[in-house]
This record gives sequence, structure tokens and C-alpha cells, in this order.
Amino acid sequence: METTQEKTETLTFAKRLKYSTRTNHDSVDSLVMNSEPFANEENYIKFLRLQHIFHLSVAPLYQNADLQALFPGLADLPRLSAVESDLNDLGLKADVDASLLATPTNLYQAIGWLYCSEGSNIGAAFLYKETQKLKFDAEHGARHLAAHPEGRAPHWRKFVAQLDALSLTEEQEAQAVKGAMDAFAFYKKTLSNLNS
Repeated sequence: METTQEKTETLTFAKRLKYSTRTNHDSVDSLVMNSEPFANEENYIKFLRLQHIFHLSVAPLYQNADLQALFPGLADLPRLSAVESDLNDLGLKADVDASLLATPTNLYQAIGWLYCSEGSNIGAAFLYKETQKLKFDAEHGARHLAAHPEGRAPHWRKFVAQLDALSLTEEQEAQAVKGAMDAFAFYKKTLSNLNS
């Protein structure tokens, strides 16, 4: 009978990341939906502030030269400016207390943070559809949830291929998994703080 360890070892790196963080991912999904971000504009503003804090935290990773070498085209992917445009659309300032931000600095943990950030664009398809109930779209208020110009699925497949092409040691992979878990935990903590 195949053990859990043997099962995960036969998976690609991206699938191992997904398998190792599935509980964390599901709990974030549940927490977001329970906060009813699209029930009204007030709730959506809280969600937008959450997104802003997260994307502001990961923005430096997209400009990191070591990460850019591992993920060609990374510099073109951050969605921070789109989030800030969405805030501006709603007449909101993009000011954030620096103490609220995460500062992932470990290179391999940063890979896990990028996995969460880029993976969120797949789930954003449903969220984007929901924003339209509030009359927001890719031109106003929900820019950061719009699909990548290549399309959500092709863009994600490209990113996954880059993940799977990395030659990481077992310890480096473990650091990436920790980074992804930290990213999910940070997102949950920030959401809870905004809703308290």
C-alpha cells in the first residue's frame, strides 16, 4: 500500500504544494465567502482593503532579481496597481500602515507566497463574476480580479510549468511549502482583523 509520503513524492512540485496546503487554502476560501464580500459595497470595500494589503506585501517579490531569474516574465504579473486603481475607483485612498504588511524575505519561502498570489487569479474567476452584481468590472472597481490577458488557465499553466522546472532540494521545497502556509495564514489574519 502506497504511503502518503510515497504518494506526494510522485507528484510534481506544483501538485505537492497544492496537496500540502489544501487545508489552508480551503479555510481561506471558507473565511472569505463567510464574510460575504459581495453582499454590498461596504463589504466589498473591506475585501478590497484585504486584497490591497496582501498584494502590497507580495509586490516586492515580483521585482526580486533572483525570483525573476526563476520565473521569467514575473515583473509583468503583479496586480498591485490594479488593486490601487480599484480603490481609486471607489474614492478610497491606498494608504496602509506598514505594520500591517508581511515581509517575506527568504527566497524559497517567497516561492510559496508567489504560488498563493498567482493561484488566487484562478479562483478570482468566480469572485469577478460576483462583483458584477455590484456593477464593478475590469474597467471599474474590479480590475485586479479580471483575467490575465493570456486567459486564466493558460497563464496558470505557464506559471505551474515554471514551478515544476525548478530544481529544488527537499529542504528548499519545504521552505516553499512553509511560505505558502504563511501566506494563507497572513491572509486569514488580515481578513479577521478587517472584519473585527
